[in-house]
Amino acid sequence: MHPKVQEKAGRLPDSPGCYLFKDARGKVLYVGKAGSLRKRVASYLRPGGDGRISIRFLESEARDLDFVVTNTAQEALLLENTLIKKFRPKHNLKLKDDKAYLMLRIDLSEPWPWFRFVRRRRSDKARYIGPFASAGAIRRTLRILHRVTPMRDCSDGVFQGRSRPCLKAQIGRCPAPCVGEISREDYMELVHRAIRILEGRSDDLVRDLQERMAKAAEELRFEEAATCKEHLKALALITERQRVDDGRADRDVLGLHALGTRTLLVHFLYREGKLEGSKLHEFETQLPPSEVLHNFLLRAFAGDRYVPREILLPFEVPELADVQAWLQAKRGRRVDLVVPKRGDRRRVVELASENARLCLEAGGSAQDRARRELDEVAALLGLPSGLRRIHCLDVSTTQGRDTVASRVCFEDGAPKRGGYRRFKIRGAAGREDFASMAQAVARSLRLCLEREDEDLPDLLLIDGGKGQLSSALQGVAECGLDPSDLPVVGIAKDKERGGRRTGERLFLPGRPEPIPLEPGSPPFLLLTRVRDEAHRFAITFHRKLRSSLTSELDTIPGIGPKRRKALLRHFGSLANLRRASLQELQSSGCLPPALAATLYESLKRNPQ
Repeated sequence: MHPKVQEKAGRLPDSPGCYLFKDARGKVLYVGKAGSLRKRVASYLRPGGDGRISIRFLESEARDLDFVVTNTAQEALLLENTLIKKFRPKHNLKLKDDKAYLMLRIDLSEPWPWFRFVRRRRSDKARYIGPFASAGAIRRTLRILHRVTPMRDCSDGVFQGRSRPCLKAQIGRCPAPCVGEISREDYMELVHRAIRILEGRSDDLVRDLQERMAKAAEELRFEEAATCKEHLKALALITERQRVDDGRADRDVLGLHALGTRTLLVHFLYREGKLEGSKLHEFETQLPPSEVLHNFLLRAFAGDRYVPREILLPFEVPELADVQAWLQAKRGRRVDLVVPKRGDRRRVVELASENARLCLEAGGSAQDRARRELDEVAALLGLPSGLRRIHCLDVSTTQGRDTVASRVCFEDGAPKRGGYRRFKIRGAAGREDFASMAQAVARSLRLCLEREDEDLPDLLLIDGGKGQLSSALQGVAECGLDPSDLPVVGIAKDKERGGRRTGERLFLPGRPEPIPLEPGSPPFLLLTRVRDEAHRFAITFHRKLRSSLTSELDTIPGIGPKRRKALLRHFGSLANLRRASLQELQSSGCLPPALAATLYESLKRNPQ
């Protein structure tokens, strides 16, 4: 241990807080939390007092130690998450599967609020209900809820475009606020009733329905009584589902196996007593298994993620009581962290650990798998071994407007963000897909030839079939390159043709028939992963461009959401609005003449 680290470790207080190991340049290597900083850091020392710390990277890299004292262990847990997000230490675990569970969001300040599915809680004034253990369960619950409390569930675009009640209104599932068939006061009463039901506060509604049913039956209004009875049944279904979700039927099971610096963790998810899914998490880490499991618990259940009633662990983790208290505070109810010693629960933990062992031994390291994928792609395409760098290009457009292209770069099977590029397609080429691809390829290759920080790829992958491939070859030729020196391949998406699926296919120059990609094979996994990343990157850029004019309109005083919507509805598109003359803007009826002149000058100053 470095003397400076050893000295600071000996002076740590016996208080809860967070500790940060740093390297010689002051960069944070690892962040941890502790109920007792002194005891926690001392636990890294191996038995025997020989001064060597049990985590190898701390011995070789750590040159400084900082700490932050908190009032409680719970505060330390929250601070640890904040510090990890801020510093992104390379030795803390990073979970690839970062998708949170579904929640319901409803903004009561809207004229006609409705429930939206979201996965992130924003800092706004909306109400959030959840998270929920199962997406299917909450969708079914909402369908049942609309029998008791009819509400709109259509998007704002559909809502504003309605001129008559929809089918759901005709069968009593929506009160048709879009066409004025309910007042806002009555609609908000339905909204508040729905919120009370979803939050488990439905006793008053049940009593009211029972009284109305009895009174209607007594007065021989049997149809109304039957409706009340149906609503009571629906409420019972919702209440029963909430009761089941709150029981021990919801359980997570964790199994772990470590081999050298590689650790694989299997996460079984039991919902309503049934195995709903499993997740694999692989880490390259020098942390001992107990630290890996401790870190995983803090990452896997952070934010708005669903916390089940019970979590089964393969062994004890540090600060177990603090982690359990943190999870209970998040859930708002009891949570059991259990290390079972015998019985069915022990057997399911052993099954998860055995799955982790088999997957780890069968899969090899991440580098081995990437090398195998690259070698099999090279063999499939008849290329020499040693394939490392792949560029993939994709074009995104909307009917020939705002056409853009993206290039992603993968090295050794992993994304290389520094090699990502975006291109706005210039001139008339932007109105035609094939010409756009030729321009994008030419510009991408010129960057590789002219810039010192760019290298030509070992394989150029094009998102598209024969036509896109031919256009790409034109771009290669424009740069004076020969296809024999730069392999170019098109990848076409799976689609239905003649009543059957075509599957993913590769198109090669000079080959009339495509090469089918076998689903699940290493070439399939690698090439579709690269293609999908290029598509995501292009779509993101395209959406940003499409929203740029909207952002510009927002900066002009006097143009708010209503006038912006009226302008786009009148002119039909952003491009038409930019081409409009001053007279056309003033005669549109959307803006006062002076404001139309201001908009016209702004659009001319900032042409796209």
